[in-house]
Amino acid sequence: MKITFLLTSADTIGGTEIATMTLAELLSQQHEVSILSVFRTQNEAFFTSESVSVRNLVDKRGAQRPVDGDPDLSAAYRRLAATPSELVRPEWEAAFNRLTDLELTEALRTIDTDVLISTTPPLMAYMAQLAPDHVLTVHLDHRVSELRGTSGEPLRLFTSHIDGLVSLTERTQDWFADTLGDCAPRLATIGNALPDGFRPRSTLETRTVVLGARLAAEKQIEDAIRAFATVAADRPRWNLRILGDGPRMRALKGIAGQHGVADQVQLVGSTPNMSEEWAKASVAVLTSRVEAFGLVIVEAQAAGVPVIAYDCPNGPAEILTDGHDGLLVPLGDEGELAAALAKLMDDDELRHRMGAAAQKTSERFTDGKVAQQWNGLLDDLAAYRAGGNRDADKARRRFLQAAADAQGGIVGAAVPLVVDRPQSSVAAKAQEVRIEAARADVKRAGGQICLVREDTTPFEVMRDNLDLAVDVLESLAIPYALTETPQLRHTLAVDGARREAFVKDFAERYRDEPVYVAVLNERGAVLRTVLAAVLTPAMLPESCGTVRVFRPVLTGRGQLRVSGVYGCDVAFWRDTEDDENTVTIPGGTRYGATLPRAVLADTAKTTLGGREYDTLAAYTKTFVDQVDFPIDVVYTWVDNTDPVWLKRNTEVQEEHGRLAAASAGSSARFRNRDELRYSLRSLDLHAPWVRNIYLVTDDQTPDWLDTDHPRVRVVSHREVFGDTGKLPSYNSHAIESRLHRIEGLSEHVLYFNDDVFLGRPMKAESFFLGSGTAKCFMSPTSVPAGDPSLDSDLVFSAAKNNRALIEREFGKTVANTFLHTPHPLRRSTLEEIEKRFPEEVALTASAQFRARTDLAIPSSLHHWYGILTGRSVPSAISSAFVNVGLRDHHVRLHRLLAARSHDVFCINDYHDGDVPEEEQADAIAVFLASYFPVASQYEKGSVRNSRHGSASG
Repeated sequence: MKITFLLTSADTIGGTEIATMTLAELLSQQHEVSILSVFRTQNEAFFTSESVSVRNLVDKRGAQRPVDGDPDLSAAYRRLAATPSELVRPEWEAAFNRLTDLELTEALRTIDTDVLISTTPPLMAYMAQLAPDHVLTVHLDHRVSELRGTSGEPLRLFTSHIDGLVSLTERTQDWFADTLGDCAPRLATIGNALPDGFRPRSTLETRTVVLGARLAAEKQIEDAIRAFATVAADRPRWNLRILGDGPRMRALKGIAGQHGVADQVQLVGSTPNMSEEWAKASVAVLTSRVEAFGLVIVEAQAAGVPVIAYDCPNGPAEILTDGHDGLLVPLGDEGELAAALAKLMDDDELRHRMGAAAQKTSERFTDGKVAQQWNGLLDDLAAYRAGGNRDADKARRRFLQAAADAQGGIVGAAVPLVVDRPQSSVAAKAQEVRIEAARADVKRAGGQICLVREDTTPFEVMRDNLDLAVDVLESLAIPYALTETPQLRHTLAVDGARREAFVKDFAERYRDEPVYVAVLNERGAVLRTVLAAVLTPAMLPESCGTVRVFRPVLTGRGQLRVSGVYGCDVAFWRDTEDDENTVTIPGGTRYGATLPRAVLADTAKTTLGGREYDTLAAYTKTFVDQVDFPIDVVYTWVDNTDPVWLKRNTEVQEEHGRLAAASAGSSARFRNRDELRYSLRSLDLHAPWVRNIYLVTDDQTPDWLDTDHPRVRVVSHREVFGDTGKLPSYNSHAIESRLHRIEGLSEHVLYFNDDVFLGRPMKAESFFLGSGTAKCFMSPTSVPAGDPSLDSDLVFSAAKNNRALIEREFGKTVANTFLHTPHPLRRSTLEEIEKRFPEEVALTASAQFRARTDLAIPSSLHHWYGILTGRSVPSAISSAFVNVGLRDHHVRLHRLLAARSHDVFCINDYHDGDVPEEEQADAIAVFLASYFPVASQYEKGSVRNSRHGSASG
């Protein structure tokens, strides 16, 4: 069989390259193996082999050009190299360009191979688009795929096009299965192989700790130095030997000096003879933040050296067994790392026993066993191709992927709000399987078993997670205090002396439930996540002061996963050193990390969601930054599919004759794509603190809206215009100028266009200060200089009119607009603007269509006026904007859905986009249904409506 590996650069010294070269050599014993390298970057090749050939496509030594290029085309090559790739997006891999597109297209079109194996997601994108149909395509991912972020997008977009997907760990394979669903090709887990050759064994008596890694930030080598320094003073014969090059060499030397161990820490640099270096070690250590496999662990084990490793995603826990052939330490816990080092340094018998077990473990990754796994996979794929179903199955996967893309990228799996890292113990996995099999309302997603609970929200899940902990505490009669912190999730303060009792009872109470416990370090970072059923007090490091308890929930037909970030923190207080009158609460509270015992004794009650909880009197006060006033929401909305509205609109346009600007009557501003339904869903999911919702319309009402809901009121244009302005109005500026006239409207208002959405749970304090001051969110977009008459875009005309008023009244000039977000408003500020600028506001209100005389009041003028009169303040918010009329913006929809990392976002379109209206409508509809799958309490007939709406009101 002919096998070709696809590498970015075969002469780069990196983990992916070394692992690929090792595997290529291994498979060359039975197959004809070659490497296709996109770039040549060095004069001397890093890898040479008699059995594996290497072909480079683009010479990157100097100006980029094809290796076999024509010197007369140098100028053309430069232009192509400076032009972004059309097959691989720059955010996936910036090194690729149109030159690499052309070279790879030609190379893969004519490639003579049976199997093509890509080694990075961008290379997989090339392979999926360019490989001939008869070639078997396999992607081998060398990193923790679930943590790749944007660079991992090809894994979602193109895996349906290939034949096999190989991960290095079972955890990553599980993630692929959950995420890709029916679009997944053949999945397999095959670890990296140890390079062939003689491997000397360590005596384990050298008194040397060895760490082998690139000296980069993600390897966290400073943790190893600090932990070693903690124990080195009492063990002066021991040394820490660090092997590897990288940008942090000088900084690490400085850290060793600062901690007084410069003489005992040796930063050696890289070495080609790692097998000999491992044989010099008595203990190996790995402190990576993330490790896709951890080949260095296997190399150390092959020398019979026990390994101490951070329990990071994903490799260490799948290679070594804690307490058997090494020690797993909670990620980032330097105290536990130091304790583990001391343990193996001092206990010769334990070190030798673990070393022998480690050497046995490494046999799983010998070249023969890894080759057997690869040969089995390739034989299966070849037989599958010969069987005749391959093309039809691949076409089916592509169809499902295309359908999933049309639905915002959901592929048979929930989209998590956060990535949790569950423990990988065999016992926990078995218990998860048992719970899932026993309960119809439990389903696996995102690497965890989750409770299927339709029609819930993150805020409701947070309260349920609070009850998980409180139920245990109250059953044990353990005192607790619901504390006030800046976080959305709840925190309970509990006496640290009761930690063991709480942990034991929590594990027993939820032994048959999909409930997890995250162990936090002193900085609040998650060290590990444990299924409650297998939790024991011994799993918590002595230094652990906080655990986070949560039940993962799937809602919205499995499309929304609410997990650990919305758990309840249980913080175990301890006696404060040198002060017997205070206690220290991990993570701190509103009053800091320490609390007087007298305050602790002053207990009180508080009520959330109808349940009473214990707290302290100190936490029942309203803090200066807290919002304790009502906030209403106002929408302006129009249904352009209403024939009555359309007829009236046409008649009024005819009365006006030709409009001053084409955009003034553009259908894009009136287009109804059901965005209002989903914007209200975003409120219900993410802002339960909103009081009332006012929908301002031209006597139109969505047929799905429950107008009897006690918190919803539809307001006619006639009501807000009264005897002012001119109706009917098709000018959003005019309608917006009347919002403060809504009867019963609160002083503090959030104004939404129906294409604006809350992207994740929010606090009212994101929009207002506790004093009542409104926040505003400035945009980098500038308002062009010049007179409004020069603008064809009436949006900028309004901005310039705003600027003229501000200059006239305050002598200040504004040059920016504001972001497309909910606009925090003060009703009194809007009223004052009308009183101060009566003619300009009246002119705006009287313009039935957008005009060059308009003001943009709630979206801009209010904010500038508020800033200059002390009632608004510039602030920041995480926001995104998608112009669905532009095709290159559609990828933003996928990213929004995958990450859910923005506070707010706007989905708009311009009248001059390059995407047909029908396609825009489809893209918006499927994205919104995927992002907001839970029907709100404001929708007739929904479960939440019957629970919270008019039926219960």
